[in-house]
Parts: sequence; C-alpha cells; structure tokens
Amino acid sequence: MKIICIGRNYADHIKELDNERPTDPVVFIKPDSAVLPKEQDFYIPEFSKDVHYEVEVLLKIKKVGKHISSKFAHTYYDEVGLGIDFTARDLQAQLKEKGLPWEKAKGFDGAAVIGEWRPKTNYKDLNNLDFSLQKNDKIVQNGNTRLMLWKIDELIAYVSRFFTLKKGDIIFTGTPAGVGRIQANDYLSGRLGGEELFTVNIK
Repeated sequence: MKIICIGRNYADHIKELDNERPTDPVVFIKPDSAVLPKEQDFYIPEFSKDVHYEVEVLLKIKKVGKHISSKFAHTYYDEVGLGIDFTARDLQAQLKEKGLPWEKAKGFDGAAVIGEWRPKTNYKDLNNLDFSLQKNDKIVQNGNTRLMLWKIDELIAYVSRFFTLKKGDIIFTGTPAGVGRIQANDYLSGRLGGEELFTVNIK
C-alpha cells in the first residue's frame, strides 16, 4: 500500500504558510508505517516541538492503473474518507530551507490518520463536499472540495503518470486553511459531509 499525498491544493492554505502557488500538484509519499493504528492515541514525537494537524479528504484506489485519463479516473475508486496528515512543521521548515526532502517531517510513525471509509455514492457531488476538523470541540479547519486547485479525478490522472496505482493505495488530496499546532491532551475529530469519521487523542 502506498500513501500518496498532495500538497498545496488549496489557495488559502498556500497563503497561510506563505508558500509559492505551484503550477503542478505537489506530490509526496508516506510509508505504510506512518498509518496510526485504529483506536490508538497519537504521541507527539520527541524530535518536534511544532506538530501540526492537516485534515484531508481521502480516496482508496480499487484497481491497478497507469496513465489514467481524467475522464476514466472515477472508475478507479469507490470509497472516500477523511484523515489527518500530521506534519512536524519545525522539522519541515529546516528541511525546506536546505532544499532537502520532507519525508522525516511527513512520514514518521503515526503521521497518517485514516478514518472510516464511505461509499462515494453516499455523496451527491464529490467536487462540492464539506469537511471539517474539530480540536477540543471547536472547529479549526472547515473546507470544501470545490476549492481544490486540482479536482479528485485530475489528481488521480496526474499521479498515475508517475506511479502505478494499485488496489488499496490511498490518496490524501490536500488540506484547507486553518492548520495549527497540537498539544498533549488535545482531542481531534473529523467530519465529512457532517458525519464523524475519526477521533484522535493527543498524548
């Protein structure tokens, strides 16, 4: 299983981190060891003092595909979900400053929260889908997929130019504005279309 992540896919998030707007999707990969086991708490790693939450809509690939056309991309997934791309922001900043890869800041153990999956047919329009993250019962991120710079099917087509997609692969589609730092004893919960799909305790 590959976890393929898209960075800088929401304009407001690009602005809040003062990043350059890309001309193509920003792609990086988390190892499968980054998946936080179900029902397990997230422990802030000792190598970072500034871990951020980033809530994202997820796709689960259902069959092998390479060089997929956007018009056929919808046939490669039946399920959507919600998750968190935890990021060691201080470490990421150091790596970016030196022009080095982000993996240590994005792919550490537990850095990928994957919530429950739902059939995509549950939703009227995947390109107009509300989602949100609450921290300690307060909404901190509130997004809609219509604000993506690259839509879901465009992302599948783009990624498949570089990586063969296989059954079970997961795509994180990018985070909206509102990312922020977590602290011990925080409680996070994510909603997709108004339905809670995950909760995480921070230790």
